Amino acid sequence: MNNVKVFVLMAGLTALVVAIGQSLGGGTGAIIALLMSAAINLFMYWGSSSMVLRSYGAHIVTAHEAPELYEMVDRLRQRAGLPMPTVAIAPQEQANAFATGRNPENAVVCVTQGILRTLSTDELEGVIAHELAHIKNRDMLLQTIAATMAGAISNLAQFAFFFGGRSDDEDSNPIAGIAMLIVAPIAAMLIQFAISRQREFEADAVGAEISGRPLSLANALVKLDHGARRIPMHVSPSAAPLAIVNPLAAFSMRGASKLFSTHPPTEERVEALQLLSKG
Repeated sequence: MNNVKVFVLMAGLTALVVAIGQSLGGGTGAIIALLMSAAINLFMYWGSSSMVLRSYGAHIVTAHEAPELYEMVDRLRQRAGLPMPTVAIAPQEQANAFATGRNPENAVVCVTQGILRTLSTDELEGVIAHELAHIKNRDMLLQTIAATMAGAISNLAQFAFFFGGRSDDEDSNPIAGIAMLIVAPIAAMLIQFAISRQREFEADAVGAEISGRPLSLANALVKLDHGARRIPMHVSPSAAPLAIVNPLAAFSMRGASKLFSTHPPTEERVEALQLLSKG
């Protein structure tokens, strides 16, 4: 069901791209907009991991530099049936982690300095297993495509507003142009965040299976969520959905709608993991 929801959401992003292209240049404009979006995604496919690591200020570490972390990742990735990913550490005080890369053969698992000081060994294993689940599910590529399409929609909407629609459209409505400028980027952002939320639930379930300790991951999520609300992290909003908990939680407005959250509520994730432990 999660995969069906993600497919529908991705179709929504594609429809937005086509609609804006249609308003700019009819059928030709729709095709050009779709091709431009594909070209941007192809570029991000090859360069996304290095861009994300730079966004978090992370650096790659070797087995000699971080032996315990490296051994933990190696042991868990064998359980998951994955090739050994690159291991990285971000010099951030906030406890968090993420995975990036275009495929399992070119994946990166990154943790912050804060998480190494905050979690117990079992809890950290749960988090690493969660990130390996993202790799196993190939979520990083999906998140990258969603983020780049959302960005393309925002740029296309601005272009459509400032440079007008089709020259043969005598009934063009300036109010419709303003609505597109405002509504399209918001809709794209909401779809991007919804995709992220769906993939987090799936990664929690698969990660719990890899580690064999769903409650350890649940305990880790509670600690990470609490810490993210207290310790701010300055990172690009486009990279925020990759983290296991929202790294921008300290800047979030209290009482804001779930629609504007990059991650599912921690309480719901913990409840799902508790049910898994009983099952």
